[in-house]
Amino acid sequence: MSTGADAAGGGIRLLIADDEHLIRGALAALLGLEPDIEVVASVDNGLAAIEQAAATRPDVCLLDLEMPGADGIEAATRILATVPTRVVIVTRHARPGVLRRALAARVSGFVPKSTPAEELAHVIRDVAAGRRYIDPEIAATALTAERCPLTDRELDALRFSRSTMSVVQIADRLHLAPGTVRNYLSSAMTKLGAASRHEAAEIAWQQGWI
Repeated sequence: MSTGADAAGGGIRLLIADDEHLIRGALAALLGLEPDIEVVASVDNGLAAIEQAAATRPDVCLLDLEMPGADGIEAATRILATVPTRVVIVTRHARPGVLRRALAARVSGFVPKSTPAEELAHVIRDVAAGRRYIDPEIAATALTAERCPLTDRELDALRFSRSTMSVVQIADRLHLAPGTVRNYLSSAMTKLGAASRHEAAEIAWQQGWI
């Protein structure tokens, strides 16, 4: 895949998405000081990141994992489906299963928010050049994490269960019958030893499966 930086031989066009204003501003300021990095968009939620990626066609998207509208992995999936770019996920809390989700979404980089700006700039350059970078501690944690026992549909039902949506509303969102959704939730609860769908959803979230 050829990005704008590869094709033109110029600077790396970077999109930054983070809902924490101070962190987003600091990243934009510090990375913008790098002679070969140009911040072309800075947004505070996942949906805006998707829109701006389509509008600005950045070489690299730096996405926070936890954002309103769409989390970093969902945003990455939707961006990579339509834009020839690469994605680096940054996170404050690397829950065990999140890295597997990120890799499945074809994310190229995964780093903690504690990464110094200079080192992050090196990661962005590596990713723009077609390489992959995974923080060693996050990778080690992921290797020892429990594998998810849930099906994709069970995960979908639990993902919506973290909100205040009713089973009927979840069924409508998933285009399924309410009884089918109840069966998925019941199966997930049994597998996770949870007393309620909300408890099961919290377990799945803590493990990074949703």
